[in-house]
Amino acid sequence: MGETTINTSKISKPSEDKFCTRAIHADDSLNTARDVAPPLHVSTTFRYDNDPNALVPVSDAANHNTEAHVYSRITAPNATRFERVLSSLLNAPCVTYSSGLSALHAAYVRLNPKRVSIGGGYHGSHGVLAIHQRLCGTQILPLDCEASNLSSGDVIHLETPLNPTGEAYNIRAYAEKAHSRGAILLVDATFGPPGLQDPFKWGADIVMHSGTKYLGGHSDMLSGVLATRNEEWLAGLQHERECLGSVMGSMEGWLGVRSLRTLDLRVRRQSENASKLVQWLDNCSRHTDSEDEEEAAPVKAVIHSVQHASLQHEDMHWLKEQMPNGFGPVFAFTVKEEWMARRLPSLLSLFHHATSLGAVESLIEWRSMSDATVDRRVLRVSVGIENWEDLRADLSNAFRGLVSQGNVS
Repeated sequence: MGETTINTSKISKPSEDKFCTRAIHADDSLNTARDVAPPLHVSTTFRYDNDPNALVPVSDAANHNTEAHVYSRITAPNATRFERVLSSLLNAPCVTYSSGLSALHAAYVRLNPKRVSIGGGYHGSHGVLAIHQRLCGTQILPLDCEASNLSSGDVIHLETPLNPTGEAYNIRAYAEKAHSRGAILLVDATFGPPGLQDPFKWGADIVMHSGTKYLGGHSDMLSGVLATRNEEWLAGLQHERECLGSVMGSMEGWLGVRSLRTLDLRVRRQSENASKLVQWLDNCSRHTDSEDEEEAAPVKAVIHSVQHASLQHEDMHWLKEQMPNGFGPVFAFTVKEEWMARRLPSLLSLFHHATSLGAVESLIEWRSMSDATVDRRVLRVSVGIENWEDLRADLSNAFRGLVSQGNVS
């Protein structure tokens, strides 16, 4: 059956709808076929108009039709649909990329700062900055540097919640610091996806996501995202992406739309699961008055400390506002000896021992497998949508098994 133009005049504007409704309907205006599920377009090139009088050379910028697809390195139907939905959820126009790090690289190409203030976090981000330091002489400053060390056009690179611990930083405070010097606040919000956190509400200038994680949510796609309300930056990012060539594939764009439909449901469940597991682990590892001493004893024998935003009790006066729907699905715990961190994942049944995060299945990683900078006793946990009590039982069995293997008391 041929394509039919759909009348969208009765479709409410995305901004008038709630988050979960926008995830389903923000792209309705792009529906030009009868398919309910958006079709997958694999073509890399697209026909020009058959009417010679309708052809507009690209040099005639004022009249050029930027909505028409020409070549998939510029735009393509599936990636465009993904961006349409995501822009609505992020509350700002966005540009997508082939991976999170390609998005970050694009941000620094566009901003070209002389100085970047950055803390710990994802080692890949530091790798991107090392390249810019070599090529451009970018000066790297600590995150807690004095505001006076920053100038106009410099960048504060804030990752919140933080990799691998899941701990959060006050976005508003860093926005005020950056803006007091004419600097830019870039927020890597990968661990706080839409639905849990809106960095623009607290003063972010540009927001980055590794879409591979929660936006994808199924361990089956790579993508990166930059969102900004600065129209000049947005136009520059779109043009420079054509030159950098770091565009999403059509399959990834299609998978991304599928994933965004359930984003709100997934991240709320994952975050709730994580907070319950963190509370259980923290109580067992630090307190002797546990209701179930038999269950708590193996945990206490193995765990040295637990880290997660939900444990930042002194910060709740701002953190509950910044993350009103949950404190994120990733946390970390440090065990007492390195051999414990090496062995524990192999004793689990429901947690896959793998890197990455954000998917519907729970993952655990001995973080030293992929990050040379962390304490070798650290394990990072990405909580999925399973029943949290089943996950707790799996962890409990693993702690008991570890104690029996090492004669730990």
